[in-house]
Amino acid sequence: MPETSCGILLYRRDADGLRVLLTHPGGPFWRNRVDGACTIPKGAPADDECHEATALREFEEELGKPVCGALTPLGEIRQKAGKRVHAFAVEGDFDVSKVRSNLFACEWPPKSGRAQSFPEVDRAEWCTPDEARVKLLEAQRTFL
Repeated sequence: MPETSCGILLYRRDADGLRVLLTHPGGPFWRNRVDGACTIPKGAPADDECHEATALREFEEELGKPVCGALTPLGEIRQKAGKRVHAFAVEGDFDVSKVRSNLFACEWPPKSGRAQSFPEVDRAEWCTPDEARVKLLEAQRTFL
């Protein structure tokens, strides 16, 4: 069965238009990639956790602050590798200078036998929908 993730597309209305919050994955693989690499904050459900609860928990784990508000379902997409992503939109604000992400460990450099810790999200950015269409993973562009 394909992996499932649930996430939140946070948006706000600025004086000059709509902005959406994107995250950039941490770790060495994504270090020099932005276009087509960014995502909405998302992650896998724990046990019998519902999609909404997963999305809220993952937002807080990846960015360090909870999001409040009524979640609007955006549907489900399937990414290239088969992962299913359920997304929800909510209006709100977030200070991108305050990202405090959880960590993950991976072997780095490859085949070195050394495990290093990296933030799951190394930065977040407010983007216009046009900017987001370039930066988001291709499958997640549907959520815009």
